[in-house]
Amino acid sequence: MRKKVSLVIGLMVAFLVVTACSPAPEKGLLSKYFNAMTLSDNQTMASMALQPIQIELASWEILNVGPETIIPAILADLNAKELELKKAVEGNIGPTVEAKDLLDIAQEDMDTARSSSARAAAKRKVDELQTKYDAQYARHKELQQGYNDAKAAAATEEDMTKFSLGVRELATIRELTGNVHSKEVEVGIRNKAGATLKYRLFMKQYALRDEVNNLRHNGRWVIIRFEPIA
Repeated sequence: MRKKVSLVIGLMVAFLVVTACSPAPEKGLLSKYFNAMTLSDNQTMASMALQPIQIELASWEILNVGPETIIPAILADLNAKELELKKAVEGNIGPTVEAKDLLDIAQEDMDTARSSSARAAAKRKVDELQTKYDAQYARHKELQQGYNDAKAAAATEEDMTKFSLGVRELATIRELTGNVHSKEVEVGIRNKAGATLKYRLFMKQYALRDEVNNLRHNGRWVIIRFEPIA
């Protein structure tokens, strides 16, 4: 029994030592990326960076590595918000069209009124319906903008998720749960002209799970974008 316990403890210690000695994800990824940049291998660069950049590279170095952050995956929530706002927009079309129709009828009545009193009454009606329509149309524009923003946010998150998972299509991708690991890394890049350029790199890795089908989808670390540092 003591031998078994000692073996288990030994394996755990060995695992922790290996984990502690494992290279940071940014080192291997950036080494491969900048090696591909040196070779002008755009295809390999595009496989590692969602928005790759190309520089006439002479040398590079890591200047700073931020802490790794882990947050719950948000694509499912973004998708739910997109669908909710889409439904709201669709539900608001009818009332907006109806408000415009009522305004058009009132304007036509005002145009065809024969007496000054009838025109005055029709004008008051037009003004009232115009106010209602303006408010209804403003509400529709607000909902439409919210839907457009939510749709764009969900699409962006889906693109990053697919890139990390290494898939082009995945039917259940907007239903996956799990965590998103992120890091920011600052690098100095010396080009062949002798100038040193500084960039902040945003890296992510998606570790997700399909709860319905009991499947894991473990993504790789990828570069999301490069941001120049002034």
